[in-house]
Amino acid sequence: MNQWTTLLAPYNVTLSDDQRIVISTSEVDSNTRIVPLTHQRSISVLGPDAEKFLQGQLTCDMREVSANGSRLGAHCTIKGSMIALYRLIAVEGGFLLRLHHEAFDLGLQTLKKYIMFSKAEAVDESENWLGFGLLGPGADALVEQLLEGNPLEVDCTVKTGNLIAVKVPVADSEPGNRYELWVPAEDAEAVLKKLTDRAPLGTTNDWLLTEVDAGIPEVDAHTQETFIPQMTNLQALKGVSFTKGCYTGQEIVTRLQHRGKLNKPMYLLSAETDTLPTSGDAINTATKDNIGQIVSVARADQNTVHLLAVITKSQADEHPLALADGTPLTLRPLPYELDPELFVAKR
Repeated sequence: MNQWTTLLAPYNVTLSDDQRIVISTSEVDSNTRIVPLTHQRSISVLGPDAEKFLQGQLTCDMREVSANGSRLGAHCTIKGSMIALYRLIAVEGGFLLRLHHEAFDLGLQTLKKYIMFSKAEAVDESENWLGFGLLGPGADALVEQLLEGNPLEVDCTVKTGNLIAVKVPVADSEPGNRYELWVPAEDAEAVLKKLTDRAPLGTTNDWLLTEVDAGIPEVDAHTQETFIPQMTNLQALKGVSFTKGCYTGQEIVTRLQHRGKLNKPMYLLSAETDTLPTSGDAINTATKDNIGQIVSVARADQNTVHLLAVITKSQADEHPLALADGTPLTLRPLPYELDPELFVAKR
């Protein structure tokens, strides 16, 4: 984290002890925010076989990543459980893969295990590429300030020089668009100065709340190898291809889609509590415990949290839900539609 520590030192920023979370910034009343993505790390996969290698490993179609610029994609075990959830970004010579820092070690280890016979290399780029989340009504202008135009659609990119902006999903209630801006470390100081001349820094929670409200899952240390992709609605975010052919875990993922029934999808919920739950925590009903598990969570205000959780559908449809401490949960509408055929037995 030396790059982040040095970069953020001139700013009024408080980091967590492990320097992975931006806890607080200067109090400025602005809906537009620049969030250092300190909780993310990155891996490059570069070489002549980069696309071919990742096509045989990840759930998304790498041809779409090359064509559009970006996609979400998961790396699964042979049993279909997600080891890591990446945002893949096409770069010169291959791809940049960003993921939650807690999933990084196993994610990189797994890539290296499979890549040894390919003409490609997986390398830790965490100190070489730094990411910023741009959100709010002024996010478009921030991108236009630095790059030659805006990405027009979700998962598309715009590149100017070494800077890359990715348009990412946003909840209908969110004012403005959202972008991930990825910057070589040597350019980060100048880029951050230009950005903060136009808008203030935000906290990690500011970004995570927009991720949760957009229905975007995350895989961290508490949830690695826990969920298959459809349990986190990844197919609704174009993070799973059912036509591209074989990849690690594909048999399980495809069988559920075409021959099985999804019993545990991911829901968006809120709770009135001053205690912040964590990923991996159980969801209960009054009569049954552990009918679901939190995927990610963020604070909406001092007394309210929003969260994503994978929950047994029959329980969510028929019973009031609660956190492990008994705090009631309220179901909120997801910002995308799930295919109803997923919940119907195929045989």
